[in-house]
Amino acid sequence: MPFAAVPPGAVIGILGSGQLGRMLAVGASRLGYRVHIFSPEAESPAAQVASASTVADYGDDEALDAFARGVDVATYEFENVPVAAVERLAALVPVRPGAGVLSITQDRLSEKDFIRGTGAVTAPYVAMSGPDDAGIAAREIGFPCVVKTRRLGYDGKGQRHLGRTGALGGSPDEALIRAWTELGGVPCIVEGFVDFVTEISVVLARGGDGAIAAYDVIQNEHRAGILHTSVVPARIPAAVADAAEAVARRIAGALDHVGVLAVEMFVTANGGVIVNEIAPRVHNSGHWTLDAATTDQFEQHIRAVCGLPLGGTSRLADAEMTNLIGEEIEGAARVLTEPNARLHLYGKTDARPGRKMGHVTRLFPKSS
Repeated sequence: MPFAAVPPGAVIGILGSGQLGRMLAVGASRLGYRVHIFSPEAESPAAQVASASTVADYGDDEALDAFARGVDVATYEFENVPVAAVERLAALVPVRPGAGVLSITQDRLSEKDFIRGTGAVTAPYVAMSGPDDAGIAAREIGFPCVVKTRRLGYDGKGQRHLGRTGALGGSPDEALIRAWTELGGVPCIVEGFVDFVTEISVVLARGGDGAIAAYDVIQNEHRAGILHTSVVPARIPAAVADAAEAVARRIAGALDHVGVLAVEMFVTANGGVIVNEIAPRVHNSGHWTLDAATTDQFEQHIRAVCGLPLGGTSRLADAEMTNLIGEEIEGAARVLTEPNARLHLYGKTDARPGRKMGHVTRLFPKSS
């Protein structure tokens, strides 16, 4: 449903304080907004560029209420914010996207069920809540497969891959139970392995009036479960790109989503599109838009949640975005010598293994 625009000079509250929040804050400032960050982290990339910051737990009701009184609209930079915190805020101030979107996308089982309900294709999957479910998973999914925690998985965390020899050293049931135990014995899903030729994502924005603006389809490469490189335009047939965008648009509409949404997919050898997961927020694979799109994804998200017209999504150049992970940040200065490269650092000081420290986008003449 359309809503009144939030005027420049207002305060946007952001739950979460990582690099996505940082870039959202920068995008908001270009449009004349101030940003207030809420996060348990005392030192964070987003707080470095925000107008205000509240350091408190997401379960601190008093802090949430005070935060709500100080902002005009709220959003979030990652999908693991507790739904209860968003619901409490939403009783006091508009939160976009809403808590309903979070409740679906925080749980891999509910997310897969929702995706299937839109008519999109997913890998085969079954729930595994305990050892008694192993037999069903072994029969219906088999090997190879992936066992994933239903909640809190990110950047390859909360997953165990079982190959065709997954039952080596025991029965198929035992292999699945072992993986489930290694993941903490929490509710999981077991997914069939997808024999894909490439990974892609569609990043789009949807406004409160239902208008959708999609960026060109992105081709992605993951290493150790973490996005390494994104290339745009994706090197796939136009018909496949069109089909992928249509799926993402359908999902955004079914969610009644407001803001930027990313839909990650696999492309099979016969040109089929299989949805892997949804991110109800700005997304790592959309970072190229900062340097090579008419409106970057961060400003676009701010436009959507504030009820402003969505910006153009035209690609101005071909682009390749590469994440700088952990100690790779040590060579970042060399990027500054490349005439076609743009360096983005996130203000993090502790270069832990697997931690995203920044990214570089290399620009090339537009191919089409």
